[in-house]
Amino acid sequence: MGIDMKLIVKNYDIDASEPTVLLHDNDCLEIGVKENDRVSITGSRSAVALVSRSDTLVEEGTVMMPAALLERCGVTDGGEVNVVYCQNPDSVRSIRRKMDGEKLSKEEIESIVTDILNNKLSKIEISAWLTALYINGMDIDEIADFTKAMANTGDIIEFERQPVFDFHSLGGVPGNKITPIVVSIVAAAGIMIPKLSSRAISSACGTSDFVETFCNVEMDADSLKRVSEEVGGVFAWGGAMNLAPVDDMVIKIEHPLGINPRAQMLASIMSKKVAVGATHLLVDIPTGSGTKVPTIEVARAYARDLMDLGEKLDMHVECAITYADQPVGNAVGPNLEARECIRILEGNKHPASVVEKACDCAGIILEMAGIPNGSARAREILDSGEAHKKFMEIVVAQGGRPDLKSDDLVPGQYSEDIIATKSGYIHSIHNKDVVAIAKAAGAPNDKGAGLMIYLKKGQRVEAGEKLFTIYADNEAKLRRARETAMKYPPMDIEGMLIKRVSSVPVR
Repeated sequence: MGIDMKLIVKNYDIDASEPTVLLHDNDCLEIGVKENDRVSITGSRSAVALVSRSDTLVEEGTVMMPAALLERCGVTDGGEVNVVYCQNPDSVRSIRRKMDGEKLSKEEIESIVTDILNNKLSKIEISAWLTALYINGMDIDEIADFTKAMANTGDIIEFERQPVFDFHSLGGVPGNKITPIVVSIVAAAGIMIPKLSSRAISSACGTSDFVETFCNVEMDADSLKRVSEEVGGVFAWGGAMNLAPVDDMVIKIEHPLGINPRAQMLASIMSKKVAVGATHLLVDIPTGSGTKVPTIEVARAYARDLMDLGEKLDMHVECAITYADQPVGNAVGPNLEARECIRILEGNKHPASVVEKACDCAGIILEMAGIPNGSARAREILDSGEAHKKFMEIVVAQGGRPDLKSDDLVPGQYSEDIIATKSGYIHSIHNKDVVAIAKAAGAPNDKGAGLMIYLKKGQRVEAGEKLFTIYADNEAKLRRARETAMKYPPMDIEGMLIKRVSSVPVR
């Protein structure tokens, strides 16, 4: 059994991925810890860290700690801390139970979430948790408990104005720039919709990545509440607020694993909606080849889960399964998407796919609020200019220019047209290749980077005609994007004749 030890603190400049301390072998023996055991470190505050040990890099009587851990413990270089062995938290047993396929209680799930928040679980243990969810899943009661536990780790916004509507897209389709249009239409109809959006994780452009080209997306909870209640809507980045922070911690770990467990994804979406006080939610489920949701059957399963989960959370949830076999609209990339989005609000009727999807989604929300013929009413609000007027109110409330025009958003100064080498019809467009080209050009960090796509599935193309244009902010990235387009052509061009079948030799 180990003992408490008073040790002198030394700062070491290592950016560890999780709280870690370096102890001398002899001190480890006295405390009773081995490599990767946990210790509790107490200065003016306490924190838990993992142990690394050495008999050469650290002196006896000393504990080496990174700056972030020093701050957490409230000590400075040369100060003194108390170090004692810390047992594995009980939540590790619960993770093992889920690995065995057992159902967890509400208390067990809350314990796991709290221990993740307080850095009591290592990344290996959190990875085991995610893997267990990926393999064994959760039933709807567990997911509801998981959702509430994650929401309760951060701020919960309570609006005076009710009801609170929200909109979310599962993503996975490039060019999906409908959110500001949907929010503007809904808010113009007198319905409050405090929309939180994300930045791109694996895509070429998240909603917040293009919205920040024309207004500030970083708002605190008080600003979100004030602007939403005064103007009717916002286009804010969820990562700037302390809403369900455990969700963000877990996403950083699941991303390198390349897995997105269904239970985690559902709880991730809904915990943010609980935190923002949503009473009504529409979820857009883009469905098609190369997206997160490849088939209608999978989309319907997600829709059922989301609606069932909404019932458990006292939230009215509806879903829109939308076409996603190709990009939405013509623009992919921050400035390009922002320009296309604002042009539609200014009165442009094209691209028709963006207008139709935005009005259909906004229309469902209007009908959820009791307004009949929602899609037609949404189109009226857009065509009349009411949506553009509301859009500008939101932009100004978020620090944007009152004279903002779509033409203010310009693509990168370096560009190259990609030309069709043969005539035929656009047989298919590969979303993943479109994203790869846009990212090679610098999107979403380079705001001018991206693609303008001129032809869609089923359209006729002649040899020598432009298929799309790549834009970049510098020549090196333009060259890299062109090489990507040559290696992974995003468009398949085929003739109408597939194969000739004949009973006589063809001359």
